[in-house]
Amino acid sequence: MKRIVITTALAIAAFAGSAQAATTTTITGLKNTGVGTSGSTDTSYKLTAASSDTTIANTAPFISYDNQWPVSPWLANSVDSKWITPTSSQGQTFDAWSAGTYTYTLSFDLTGYNATTASFAGRLAADNAVTVKLNNQVISTAAGFTDWTSFNAASGFVSGVNTLDFVVTNWQQNGGNPTGLRVEFGTSSIAAPVPEPETYAMMLGGLALMGVVARRRKGKAA
Repeated sequence: MKRIVITTALAIAAFAGSAQAATTTTITGLKNTGVGTSGSTDTSYKLTAASSDTTIANTAPFISYDNQWPVSPWLANSVDSKWITPTSSQGQTFDAWSAGTYTYTLSFDLTGYNATTASFAGRLAADNAVTVKLNNQVISTAAGFTDWTSFNAASGFVSGVNTLDFVVTNWQQNGGNPTGLRVEFGTSSIAAPVPEPETYAMMLGGLALMGVVARRRKGKAA
């Protein structure tokens, strides 16, 4: 039995050492905008608008059509992402007399992971300007809808649910004034979960018990 226990302990120690070196994994929940069918809602994002032209509170934005204005002059949609807009009428004009604010919120859960090891990088475009906040801390600003702007984060993550807010400002213009957001995530990384020491102790105890049972059965057979 002693040999079984020692062998088991060595195997668990080797496994624990390799786990501590551990591999990384991508962060699930970081979704590009517009992954789905054009004209449907993008349920990965929630939209709240502060605008005199529309009342929106924590609802899903709409995925744009490729061949409808303002896609062109906006960046063309692709298989990876599409523009998302406040209403199903993607060319609708907003904010004729004062600027409007449209907050698109994406949530992702890091429960069970070491949040200090998390990072991501991506790119975005907006009509007209956008401020990106991770857990209410500004990590990037950008303006423009004809080209991409990079954004990233390597700190500021928390264990549990994290929120990314893309706060789009649509500048005042009397007519021909749609608004939208486009986001693509390029890379993300976080250390894979490692079992707690208590887990290894339970494994060792269980395997030792199996050894005792096996030895008793062997003794009875003899």
